[in-house]
Amino acid sequence: MTRAGRGSHRSKKKRVTLALAPVAAVAVAAALMNSAGAATASEVTADCSADSDKLENCEFVDVQFKRNSLGPNERVSAVTDNCASTATASKTFNVSASVTRTIQLEDGFTADAGTKLGDSFFEIGVKFSTSETNITRDDKTTTLAFSRTDTVQADSLAFFMWSAKRTDVSGFLRATYKEAQDGQKVFFAPSEGATSVHVFYPQILKNGTPDGRLWLRNVQCGTPEASGLRNSTRALRSEPGFGQAGENVTDMEIPLSEIPAP
Repeated sequence: MTRAGRGSHRSKKKRVTLALAPVAAVAVAAALMNSAGAATASEVTADCSADSDKLENCEFVDVQFKRNSLGPNERVSAVTDNCASTATASKTFNVSASVTRTIQLEDGFTADAGTKLGDSFFEIGVKFSTSETNITRDDKTTTLAFSRTDTVQADSLAFFMWSAKRTDVSGFLRATYKEAQDGQKVFFAPSEGATSVHVFYPQILKNGTPDGRLWLRNVQCGTPEASGLRNSTRALRSEPGFGQAGENVTDMEIPLSEIPAP
C-alpha cells in the first residue's frame, strides 16, 4: 500500500511537468519569432561595410580615444650582413615605411572610404585632428623614405625598425535601415556603447613626416634571432618592440629630427 501511494505521487508530478512543457516551448518559439527579423551585429557590420541598399545611414560613434598609441613593429629596411667580421662597419640603409588610416571591424580590417561608413570615419577624424596633433583622416598613404649611413656592430646583422604613432579611437557602429525590422530601424554593432570597433589615425609631424619610433637594430650572428632573420622570406615581417628582442639584440633609437622631410 505504501509503495503504491508513493508510485501514485510520483506519476502526478510527471503529469504536471509534461503539462507545462508545451507552454514553455510555445513561449520560446514566440521569443525566437519576435527576434528573427532583427539585424544581428554581424549583419550590421556587413551591411555597413558593403554600403548596403537596405541602409539609410551608417555611422561610427566614438566612445573613447588614446593618442600616441604605437602600431606594429615593422622591419623597414633590408638586412645588412657584417657577420664573421671583428670590426664595426659603416653601412648605408634605404629605409621605407608608410602609414594610412586603418579601421578594425568585428570581421577584420577595412579602409574603404567610398561608403557612408567611410564618410563617418573621416568626420570623426576631423574631431581629433588639432594644431598639436595632426592626424591622417582619410585612406591616403603617407610615406617615410630616406637613406642613412650608420654603424653596424662586429659580427652582426643590422636593419631599421619602425612603429608608427597613432590616435586610437574606439566605439561602435550605428546603422539606420530604410525599412523597420520588427518595428525598429536603428541597430548597433557590436552593441550600443561598445568600444570594440577601432579606427587608427596615423599622427603626422608638422613637416609632413609620419610620427613614430625609429630605431637601428643589431642582431648578433650565430644566434636564434639571426637564424630567424635569414630564414624569413618577408621583407616587412613583424618583430619584437624596442628593447624587447632579448640579450642578443641591441636597439638604438634614431630621433625623428634627424630624418629629412619628404
